[in-house]
Amino acid sequence: MAYEIKTINTVADRFKTGGRAGVWDDVPDKDWDNWIWQQQKRVKSLEQLEKVIHVTPEEREAFEKSNDLFHMGITPYYAALMDRDDPHCPIRLQSVPQLGELNILPTDLEDPLAEERDMPVPGITHRYPDRVLFYTTHNCPVFCRHCTRKRKVSDPSSAAQTKQLEVGLKYIEEHKEIRDVVISGGDPLSNSDDRLEYILSRLRAMEHIEVFRLGTRNLVTLPQRITDSFAKMLSKYHPVFVHTHFNHPKECTAEAFEACRKLADAGCVLNNQMVLLKGVNDKAEIVKELNHKLLMMRVRPYYIYQCDLSQGISHFRTPIETGLEIMEKLRGWTSGMAVPYYVVDAPGGGGKIPLLPNYVVKKEGKKLTLRNFKNDQFEYFEPEDNE
Repeated sequence: MAYEIKTINTVADRFKTGGRAGVWDDVPDKDWDNWIWQQQKRVKSLEQLEKVIHVTPEEREAFEKSNDLFHMGITPYYAALMDRDDPHCPIRLQSVPQLGELNILPTDLEDPLAEERDMPVPGITHRYPDRVLFYTTHNCPVFCRHCTRKRKVSDPSSAAQTKQLEVGLKYIEEHKEIRDVVISGGDPLSNSDDRLEYILSRLRAMEHIEVFRLGTRNLVTLPQRITDSFAKMLSKYHPVFVHTHFNHPKECTAEAFEACRKLADAGCVLNNQMVLLKGVNDKAEIVKELNHKLLMMRVRPYYIYQCDLSQGISHFRTPIETGLEIMEKLRGWTSGMAVPYYVVDAPGGGGKIPLLPNYVVKKEGKKLTLRNFKNDQFEYFEPEDNE
């Protein structure tokens, strides 16, 4: 019996291209696909924004009153993902100023994670025994409205100059207890390939440094940044971990897929750190769809962060119960690989505190009554003490 051989679509075929929103249709591909062009042509003014979306009166007011505090900056690629007519579009909410930013609560903090307090030298936050955060740039392709470092990001005065980088590298070199370095910013991929390779090569030359992590949102907001030459450069310094920040399935485009493919093929380990944002991804079905797409992109869902107590982002914060409900609807209802940790990065520098629904119904001596994801109950007996 003869079998008809059919063409099997690859996983990549399931991801749609981001498009150009009509505004950039005449831009040559060589420019559109160039990450430096994307950086240079960012949407920074109301006049530019009005060519991409129908700006609401509320968005206009928010821009006019917030731009001096925290600039707007959106790459053409990411701007083209916005829904022109829907002010509740998850991409718009993350990138266009909102009136909620003007509401500074008494509980809001300029430095919610106390990064400056634990900074022994400029640019190095050393809180945990064996790892540090290394601040390498103030710049990002998109100035996310929920940013936890609004005090530094987009502010040129906080730029990490060469002298500061050298001071940071010297500190890491002298502290042999450090084995893990989180290279951050801003977005470290805003640095040039040469500058990044200098940092990576210096770190890899230190015998006590085992791994480093690149904390970047470029895969989401500027996937053109992941060039073949950049991926090849990273492959020289393994193990390299890339922690990225997809928040919504709409961000999982063909371009993002290709960027992730290049890094994965180059041997990088990719993890995602989603921030729980009201109106963006505070529904279990959205998070599940996002995590399924991430796994197809070879990105492991790693964290769901409760939104920090940064100034002017309270309109994004959800109750803790919302996050626990999402976890309840993930565990058991999808594969464990699609279930990240839900954490609160404790205000004041307390570190990441994991939160889980309670699956222990009761304990009676050595007998525990447990429930599963369907709320079915089971008895588990602990071992007797053998002394």
